[in-house]
Amino acid sequence: MCETREDQDPQEPPVSAAASLHREEAAELTTLLERARGGDREAFGELYRLCHGRVYALTLRMSGNSTRAEDLTQEVFLRLWRKMDRFQGRSAFTTWLHRMTVNLVIDHMRSESRKAGREVFDDGWERIPEPVRTRPDTGVDLEQAIRSLPPGARTVLVLHDLEGYRHEDIANMVGMAVGTSKAQLHRARKLLREKLS
Repeated sequence: MCETREDQDPQEPPVSAAASLHREEAAELTTLLERARGGDREAFGELYRLCHGRVYALTLRMSGNSTRAEDLTQEVFLRLWRKMDRFQGRSAFTTWLHRMTVNLVIDHMRSESRKAGREVFDDGWERIPEPVRTRPDTGVDLEQAIRSLPPGARTVLVLHDLEGYRHEDIANMVGMAVGTSKAQLHRARKLLREKLS
């Protein structure tokens, strides 16, 4: 038999501090978005301040280049400004912003590949010429190792292992076969193991 505290309703599961903070943040972001929709530029500025770090981290992981990631982050917020009236509240604002970010980065990578006359998401082994730097506390900089992966392998690794997408979702977003997504993930993990060993 479970013991319950007197001030806790036995029908309600206990709410963790992290879950409570997440709900408060979600409510704050939704309120800011509603104010921004009404033309409140300060509310939009606060949305930017609260969400910039996570958007930048995602664009950096997916693009592998800090300058490009900053440009993409700015583009995400420009797109948010233009499309914030499309948010319908069927998911959390952060989920909607995350998906917008992923889609924008994928679109950007496709556009770059067409301009360069190559396929970003192919099975090739093109490398980004940034060396993996060691740090005294960890031996190898994991973020740098991820950025040094080939674009297709890096994209699948970030979306699957770091962001939690399924291979079917990745295949649909990126425009590749599910088997290619799995192969890219296998290659990315193998390359990371080599870099980190």
